Amino acid sequence: RFYEKVQALHQDPKASVDNPLLAFSLIKRLHSDWPNVVYSDEATENTQALHAGFKELEQELPGAEDLDGAARALMRLQDVYMLSVKGLANGIFQRAGAGCPPLYSPSRRVTLSADDCFHVGKVAYDTGDYYHSIMWLEEAVGLFRLSYGSWNPEDRSSLEDALDHLAFSYFMAGNISHALSLSKEFLHYDPSNQRVARNVAKYEKLLEMGTGGYCGHPPHHCSHPHSLLDPLSLSPQTAPEHLLHLSCSYETNGSPYLLLQPAKKEMVQVQPYVALYHDFISDAEAETIKGLAGPWLQRSVVASGEKQQKAEYRISKSAWLKDTADPVVRALEQRIAAITGLDLRPPYAEYLQVVNYGLGGHYEPHFDHATSRKSPLYRMKSGNRIATVMIYLSAVEAGGSTAFIYANFSVPVVKNAALFWWNLRRNGDGDGDTLHAGCPVLAGDKWVANKWIHEHGQEFRRPCSADPQA
Repeated sequence: RFYEKVQALHQDPKASVDNPLLAFSLIKRLHSDWPNVVYSDEATENTQALHAGFKELEQELPGAEDLDGAARALMRLQDVYMLSVKGLANGIFQRAGAGCPPLYSPSRRVTLSADDCFHVGKVAYDTGDYYHSIMWLEEAVGLFRLSYGSWNPEDRSSLEDALDHLAFSYFMAGNISHALSLSKEFLHYDPSNQRVARNVAKYEKLLEMGTGGYCGHPPHHCSHPHSLLDPLSLSPQTAPEHLLHLSCSYETNGSPYLLLQPAKKEMVQVQPYVALYHDFISDAEAETIKGLAGPWLQRSVVASGEKQQKAEYRISKSAWLKDTADPVVRALEQRIAAITGLDLRPPYAEYLQVVNYGLGGHYEPHFDHATSRKSPLYRMKSGNRIATVMIYLSAVEAGGSTAFIYANFSVPVVKNAALFWWNLRRNGDGDGDTLHAGCPVLAGDKWVANKWIHEHGQEFRRPCSADPQA
C-alpha cells in the first residue's frame, strides 16, 4: 500500500518539490507514513518470517570455511598459473609481468571490490602467509583509497583495516620503513588509535637503531611458496627412439566387445606408459554417472599412514559407485576391462570413484599406488594398484590438466576421453615416473571418474618380465 502511494506521487516525472502540495506529501510520507510501515505489526510478522526462512536455509548456505577455502583457491590459481593480482582484481586472468594474452577470457568480466581483496589478504594474513597477504592487501588499499569517503553497504572492512594489516605484513616481511609509512597513513585517518601510535614509535626506534629499510632477510614464510609445477611450461621431453611409438590407432585388444566399435587410442608417452582413449563414453553416460554420484559427494580424503583424512593438497569432492548402481556403470566397467585386458572382478579392482573439482580444485603431486605396506590400499588383500583409468566426464574452460611431474608432460582435459597408465613396473615395483598432479581448475567444473585396478588377478594378463629390474 505504501509503495502504491509512492508510485502515485511520482506519476509525473517532471513534477518538482517546488509544488508545495508535493513537498508536503513527501515530508509527511517520510515523517509518519514510512515509520508506520516499519513499526507495524505486519512488518514485525514479516521480519520474523524472514528470520525463520533464513534459519531453514542457513545450513545450505556457504559458511566461513567455504569462504576462506575460496580465498585460498584464488591464491592457489595465482601461484600455479603465475597470475597478476591486479589483473585478477580487474577480472583479467593474465600472467604477472608478461605481455602474454590472457589465459582465460570470460564472456562477462567480474571484478573484485576492495573488501573482496581485503578478505583474501586477511585469510593469508591469519595463517602467517605474508607473501600473499602483502599482494592482496596492497590491492585492497589501492581500491579503498580510490573510494575513500563513499559508503558501500557490502564492505565489512575499511581503508584503515587494510592499512593496519598491510603495515604489519610488511613488518613481518622485514620492510620496516614501509610498515612505518603505512602506519602513519593510518593515523592520518584515525589519529586517536593508541595501538598504531605505539607501532609507529616502535618502527621509528628500530630504524634509528640502524636496522635500515629491512631487518635482515625476510622470514621463510614471506618468500614465494615453492611450486612443484608450472603446468603451462610442461612439455613432453620424448627420447627420439620413443617418437616412433607415439601414434593413434583403432584398437580391439583381442576383445570381442570392441570388434564393432574399436577404441580410439592415442599413445601420449612411452615412459611412463600413458594412453588416451578418445570418445570412451557418451555425453548421456557421463551425465548419468554425474547424476548418480551427485547426492553422495563428500570432501575427498587421502591416505595418511593407516588412516584417511582431509588435506589441503587435495581439494575436491568424491563418491563411490558400485557396478550394481546402474547399467551404465556396469557397461563402463566392461569397456574398461576390454581396453585394458585386466580382470576387474571384485576384489581385483576398486569401485568407480567419481570426483568433482570446483573453484580452484586440485590434487598436488602424488602416486596412485601405495608406497608403504601400511597403506589402507592393502586392506583389500589384492595387492597394490597396478593401473589407473581416469575418465574425463566434463570439459573445462581453462586449467585442470593432469601433469606428470618427473616425466615433464601434461594431458589437458578432453571430455569423454579416458586416460590410462601403469602404476607398477612388471617386477611389481612402483613406477616413480607416474608422479602426477591434478592442476587447479582455472575456469569451469571438472568431473572425472577413476578406476583403480589391483595387481592380484592380473598375473597371467600382465605377466612379470624375465628381467627382474624391468
